[in-house]
Amino acid sequence: MFQYKSPLSFLLTWAGMLIVVSNLEGQLPNYGIGHPPTTGEIRSWDIAISPDGNELPTGEGTAIKGKKVYQTQCAECHGSEGQGSNQGGALVGGQGTLTESNPIKTVGNYWPYATTLWDYINRSMPFYRPGTLTNDQVYAVVALILNLNGIIRENEIMNSETLPKVEMPNRKGFVSDPRPDIKRTQHNHKK
Repeated sequence: MFQYKSPLSFLLTWAGMLIVVSNLEGQLPNYGIGHPPTTGEIRSWDIAISPDGNELPTGEGTAIKGKKVYQTQCAECHGSEGQGSNQGGALVGGQGTLTESNPIKTVGNYWPYATTLWDYINRSMPFYRPGTLTNDQVYAVVALILNLNGIIRENEIMNSETLPKVEMPNRKGFVSDPRPDIKRTQHNHKK
């Protein structure tokens, strides 16, 4: 163990150690791989969709088209009608349970924005192959889930213009974050 005779010797010892470590860090090997991301790469990774839907990409789908995609890509985990299974949660139902001690939270009774559903499916589904659905397939599955919850009609077209206008039943069930340190940004780019 080091024994320090004064606060100055302690400070000088730590300063010296920091200098040695910082010099060693600059001597780490460079393997010649990787590069700083380009603006285009950053843009392609920026796939978050906000509640207002400004970032939604082109494409469209209906619940009718979504049935086939759902049966092949979603039903195994979420059940044939979105009722859930031992592999995946329920996507429909639960109306009137949010105030109970054990609420059933589904897309239809809990989620405040339809655009969030598009974002989640696009990023995370199907569970074993996330990100493999086309934009049209995502819009179609979203339309089907909204239809199964009685929110839209079976033939209603969901796209970047119509999806943000869908009024989810629990839209007003959440409160905004009043903390002044939380910055609000507005994304105004379309992909």
